[in-house]
Amino acid sequence: MPINHPLRPFYRAVSGLCGVFILAFGIMGAIASSGESFFSRESIWALWLKTNMAFSLLSILLGAILVAGYIVGGELSHRINYYGSWPLLAGGLAGIAVMRTDANIFNWSMVNVIVSMVIGTLILTAGLYDKPGSPETEDAFRHNRVVPAKP
Repeated sequence: MPINHPLRPFYRAVSGLCGVFILAFGIMGAIASSGESFFSRESIWALWLKTNMAFSLLSILLGAILVAGYIVGGELSHRINYYGSWPLLAGGLAGIAVMRTDANIFNWSMVNVIVSMVIGTLILTAGLYDKPGSPETEDAFRHNRVVPAKP
């Protein structure tokens, strides 16, 4: 992973926007699914995604963690982005597997799977490129990457 990548602020902003989207979806989903059962399979939509109360609350938690990581920044943000992307990617794959079964407790549709995979990939990319470090660490990283020219 590169240290102090020149586009680090851009990647951090992308992960922050993804966190804001997930948080807004969770809040709107919780409002839309109020009055329904926790694991409802009804047609409840928020921000173009299917949801229920369980998935909305999980989205609020994940979105709040991503936004907090954006606000705090630094190594914590890097770790939140890197490790927080894997549940989104794994959830997308699991959503495909259980979509048309009774195991679809989060009421996912194919749109949810696609959005989860895209957002997971964006956050993973941010986690790969937003690693901060001291100038000495950055110089050592760059020195080890440079391959000497063949004589």
